[in-house]
Formats: sequence, structure tokens, C-alpha cells
Amino acid sequence: MGDPAGIGPELCIRLLHESEDSGSTEYVPLIYGDAAILEKVSACIGVPIVAPVVSPGTATEKPAIVHCATANLSEIVPGRVQAPCGEASLHYCLEAIAQAKRGELDAIVTCPISKEALALAGHTYPGHTELFSEHFAKSETCMMQYAPDIACSFVTTHIGYVEAAQYLTTERIAAVLQLTNTALRTIRGTVPRLLVCGLNPHAGEHGLFGNAEEENIIAPAVAQARQQGLDVTGPVPADTAFTPQSRARFDAMVCMYHDQGHIPIKMVAFDRAVNITLGLSTIRTSVDHGTAFDIAWRGNADPGSLFHAVQLASMLAKKKLPEPLSGPADET
Repeated sequence: MGDPAGIGPELCIRLLHESEDSGSTEYVPLIYGDAAILEKVSACIGVPIVAPVVSPGTATEKPAIVHCATANLSEIVPGRVQAPCGEASLHYCLEAIAQAKRGELDAIVTCPISKEALALAGHTYPGHTELFSEHFAKSETCMMQYAPDIACSFVTTHIGYVEAAQYLTTERIAAVLQLTNTALRTIRGTVPRLLVCGLNPHAGEHGLFGNAEEENIIAPAVAQARQQGLDVTGPVPADTAFTPQSRARFDAMVCMYHDQGHIPIKMVAFDRAVNITLGLSTIRTSVDHGTAFDIAWRGNADPGSLFHAVQLASMLAKKKLPEPLSGPADET
């Protein structure tokens, strides 16, 4: 359900309605969250609850709300960062994770959490990606933002810009290339063409900008991936990587840091893109946006990204992402 004070509860209510209205049997949504919060949001937005409430671990073949009881939510204020909401959002995830580990779920789809609220509650996870990697990582993992017309995977994510270059290694980039290749072969059924962005302006311009990261770190990873049979181009300047012509030619861009890819993908496909954690032993997708506290509990949230995340998770669960080619793991 995500952060109770954000738009996650509304999105979940609308997902239940979408499932009921469509009559689809492609997936059975189980909402892990607080039933009382969902009732409050239902009253605020004028959309009734259309699923029963069950306890965690209850076997059900129909859509349901899995009530995950949490303390101190009765007085929360919608649209604000609050420690009890951070604690609750983590609790919902851990309940779903436990059930997935028992083989009772085929995929997990997450609604947005507040990283600040998580920190206020005393938890150091910078995001869902790191939480799920801790529980389900097979070796390397990475974030991918995916839409049919644009896709980006990320070598680094939730760290400061000043730290990004320190976390770049040839081994890490090569692993992300393998994960991206494997995922796109599964999703699209074709051999993907990957474009690798440089770290520095103009991709360093042969060492003029930066510390020759393109020549010493990124280019060797590209060469290694090519030797393993991947169709990879780069490193190229990031400011030309996302033009319409480039997006028509390549299936995904491999980005060195968070905003290098998040800005273009949200400009092109904000309401359609899906966040996927690659390299896990279970399927995990997510919306590509945040908690939207400014419109929480008002009935204005667009559920499009959640619908796409659920549909992609359902498809991936049926196909099951295969193992990427093995390679050296990066300790960072």
C-alpha cells in the first residue's frame, strides 16, 4: 500500500475496482496495508471498498485486503511525512516478503513510500530496491525503469552525486548490462540493443572532463559485454542518448546515476513507466512516481503507473526471468 499518508491507499482502492470491473483472471490483487486507513481514504474519495479483509497468510483466490495491523496510525495526517507511516509502509512490505518467501505470492508490486518517513522511523533503507535486494538478491541487482517506448537501467541509484563516481566499477557496469539484456529478452522476446551513457559531460571528451571514467571504467565494461555476445554501444554523451532517433534505435539506456535516466523517462512516460528490480529471486515491480503528498486522499491520483506495474508483474511471473550470464560480483 505504500505510505499511508500518500496516494498509495487511493491507488490500491482503484486497482481493486479495476480488477472487479474488468473481470480479468490474469492476476489476483492482494493489498497489503491497513484496512482502517483504506476505509478512511475510501470515504474521502467517494470510492467504496470492493474486497474483503483477510489476515496475513489467509489463503484466497479472490482479490482481498490483507490487513497488516500497525500502531499509531489513527491520528496520522494525510499529506505529511510522519514516522508511524514510515514504520507502517515497511511493515506492509515485510509481510508481503514473508509470504513470497513461502511461495504464496507470484509477484510483489509496491506503491510509493517516503524515504524520509522511513528514516524518521529509524530505518536506513534508501528505497524499495535496497530492501528487496536484501531479501531476494541472487547476486547483483539493479533498478530498471521500463515503458514500451523507453527503458533505463541504473548502475547507481540512491546516493549523492558526489558519491556516484566512487561506486562505478567495470564489474558493476558489466553486471547491469547483463541484467538489462536478460530482462529485455524476457519482456520483448528479442535481442536488445543497449546504449551506455557516459558519466561526464560529452562522455568525458577523451579525458578532458572528469577523471577518465569513460576510458578506464565504462568502456572496458562495454567491451566485456560485447565479448559475451551483447549488442552494446557506448559510452556516449547522455545529452543525446534520449533523442527520438536514439530511442527508436536502442531498446534501453544504461545510466550511471539516478537522474540521468529518471528525468527523461518521466518526461516521456510518466504515467506508463514501471520500476523493476532486476536480479531478484522473486518478481518486484513498482510505480515510477512518489507519494504525491500534495494530492493525498483527494481522489485526484492517476493509477495508470500502478495498473501498468501490475500487468508487467503478472507477465513476468508467468515467464519467470531467467538467470543472467554469470560474471564477477561487485562488492559495493
